[in-house]
Amino acid sequence: MTVDMQAIGKQAKIASRQLHPFDSPAKNQVLLAIADELNLQREAILAANAIDLEEGHKNGLTTALLDRLSLQKRLDGVIRGVCDVVDLPDPVGMEFEQKTLPNGLQIRKRRVPIGVLGVIYEARPNVTVDVVALTLKTSNAVILRGGSETLRSNVALVKAIRTALEKCSFPMDAVQLVEDTDRQYVYELLRLSDTVDMIIPRGGNSLHTFCRENSTIPVITGGIGICHLYVDETADLDAALAIVHNAKTQRPSVCNALDTLLVQDTVAAKFVPMVVQRLTEDKVRFKVDEHAAQLVNGALNVERAGESDWDVEWLDLILGIRVVPNLDVAIKHIQAHGTAHSDGILTQDPVAMERFLNEVDSAAVYVNASTRFTDGGQLGLGAEIAISTQKLHARGPMGLEELTTYKWLIVGQGHVRP
Repeated sequence: MTVDMQAIGKQAKIASRQLHPFDSPAKNQVLLAIADELNLQREAILAANAIDLEEGHKNGLTTALLDRLSLQKRLDGVIRGVCDVVDLPDPVGMEFEQKTLPNGLQIRKRRVPIGVLGVIYEARPNVTVDVVALTLKTSNAVILRGGSETLRSNVALVKAIRTALEKCSFPMDAVQLVEDTDRQYVYELLRLSDTVDMIIPRGGNSLHTFCRENSTIPVITGGIGICHLYVDETADLDAALAIVHNAKTQRPSVCNALDTLLVQDTVAAKFVPMVVQRLTEDKVRFKVDEHAAQLVNGALNVERAGESDWDVEWLDLILGIRVVPNLDVAIKHIQAHGTAHSDGILTQDPVAMERFLNEVDSAAVYVNASTRFTDGGQLGLGAEIAISTQKLHARGPMGLEELTTYKWLIVGQGHVRP
């Protein structure tokens, strides 16, 4: 199968311009039609996903990847996510920073779509629907390129989506899927600077690196989360235990799950055994430093961590534990081993809270809460297209507003520059 990426790019650019006349009610109508069509084609979508899961199991995909791949118990939630986007305010056309200069020129900024997005992702077919809902709500077109492990699922989902677009007289090429998973087409997509305005990779570090090194288009990177929680001596240890349990076990295969627990030495003798005992009930295994190892001596699911273990995004029921003397060392550990995704402190000390918030330079910084809240839906954005860990132009969960840019509007009355 040969894919003409140049043609796909040109079709997407044309479609992005054709989206401009559609107002918010029309865009909401098409999103509701997509939700309906996904429900109507439920049987075909789940059957395609079941084949992907079976093939993934045969090919040795990890438990974490198989969990990300499955739609079997999540399709209803995916459909609800589309409806949730309908209820969100449309940022396109919003005007802000209005002012009149001393010379009488009237100036304001207006939010506009970015244009055409190229989204490259692995193993998560729900991303297909989330991305489409957000891009259409913001009048953007999108070129989707999923991984080989989820190809059948993505084909079935996009078929339903494009059917809904056609029923609503929307440009069908506003949503296109690259159905050949040869990596050559990723490279070609990254070079479509004449027609594609932004690239968003969602996957492992190798994918992000490949996109950064080969793209002629701006790339938004993120989603790789080595996430930390630091428990200091003033923390409510019962509340801290519940937070650590949630951050690690609620869904361990995602980027905002806890990877490393840092515990102040003055409470480590009490808290580390509490954590190991509680999380062992959920089959968590532990990679610990020497101090923590002494506190849980003999536990079968505990082993000494190597230095490289602090740089691993586990995506599994594995938790690193390190005992540290103070907040300074905790912050230095996060700076050395974190990925600027989601990090938090569990404390009752207002000075420690403020220092942590100021000095930990992550996209999401927490006080006395689970890292699992770094999510568009949880933070009131509806579905998210990605979680950015960079600083231009968006950071953290990327919702509707992050999929727009703006233009300056300058209105004069015969003004000429002196």
